[in-house]
Amino acid sequence: MSKGAYLAILLAGLIVVGSSSSVWAAQIDARINPNADKSPFSFNYQKTIFIEYPNGGKIFDELHEKEWKVNGTADATNPGVQQLIASLNHKIQSDGSHAKISDLKVSYDFHLKGRPLSTSIDYKILLDGTLTDYVITKDQVKTIIDMGWRGMSTSDPVVINGEEINLPISILKEKEPVVFSILSETEADSILSKSIINADFILEQPMTNWHFLFDPTGINVDAGRFGLDKSISGFVVSKWTMGESSLREGRQVEREFETNVSADQNYVVRSVQSSDQGNIAAIGFGALDVLDGLEIAGITPTPPAGYATTSSGGFPITIVYGMSAMAAIGGIAFFIFSNRALKNQKVGQQGIDPSKLVSYQTSASSGGYQTNRGEAQLADDSDYAKTRSVYEEQSSSKAIVDETQQKPKGGALPKGFEPKTESEKPKSKGTLPKGF
Repeated sequence: MSKGAYLAILLAGLIVVGSSSSVWAAQIDARINPNADKSPFSFNYQKTIFIEYPNGGKIFDELHEKEWKVNGTADATNPGVQQLIASLNHKIQSDGSHAKISDLKVSYDFHLKGRPLSTSIDYKILLDGTLTDYVITKDQVKTIIDMGWRGMSTSDPVVINGEEINLPISILKEKEPVVFSILSETEADSILSKSIINADFILEQPMTNWHFLFDPTGINVDAGRFGLDKSISGFVVSKWTMGESSLREGRQVEREFETNVSADQNYVVRSVQSSDQGNIAAIGFGALDVLDGLEIAGITPTPPAGYATTSSGGFPITIVYGMSAMAAIGGIAFFIFSNRALKNQKVGQQGIDPSKLVSYQTSASSGGYQTNRGEAQLADDSDYAKTRSVYEEQSSSKAIVDETQQKPKGGALPKGFEPKTESEKPKSKGTLPKGF
């Protein structure tokens, strides 16, 4: 493969990695403390539904100038939240995990915005909860924690404060009955009935593919001076992240579903979800493993002796060595080309040999003042005119011009003096004595 093809592939890969969206369909953020019985977590679910009406129609008449919002919050005392906790725990157990959700707070926000060609409905649900029973075993050396609870999903209806929040079609049924009657029982059902609370992809992505880093700040003797939480004092913090396009996770792209609906006009219903994202931290150094099909992490207070890698699989080390090798190859190529260029250069004196030049005086004395101006000419050339400097020629020409243009100046004459002719000049009277 040519050099240009390699550069093109590299550039395309950078564009793919850099073009990942910053909005996620499901985003997890959890901080697990293996020394405690419970730990906090949060899940953020987002989805956008587009209803397009390029040819107008009844849906256009109903939506193109509308805008409304539906939002609210509820805690574990709400019956709908209690039902959601039970549904999520059932899904976690079906995934093989022993962890449970003991407390949960739900926030939701739906926003419809009508436009001339399409209407968008943004769905956002935020779950803030507490996770328990994630510790499998614990001894004096390490703690084994359960990591298989990540796929918090449910396809059941979730009714909070009288609003069904999990199925996108429900809000249309309540707020836009005319639009619901047109789209229901059509191809759009396959899109509008997909649940919003869905984190299956986060569970499907093995944690060995996640990016791993550990923060040794907790074992720093001066860590307390920076307001470090006492719970991590003496420990390192392990962090696993996912969601970026990489060689480990592959290319992360938006998940988009689209269908056409034929009614009074042709409509397009489209669902857009960006790639999922995960961020899980655990107090201590975590080493991943699998136990009976369940992903686990062995947590120790400090990393093993000699452990220095900062990424899963030694991936950065490979990049560093690769860059070093490329730099070495570039340096070798530079010296090769430089050596060839030096060989092609002429060696020795180029042009006129200085030993053949002699000085020649080009100015003479003037009024007792002698200048030092001179020039060099070839010693074996007797004809000075051949090597005469242009500067001297210009100087001589200028001197001649100045001499021809210069007029003699006399002394000052009395005012009103007029010269007389020879006949008018007075003649001397008498003669001087001889010998005077």
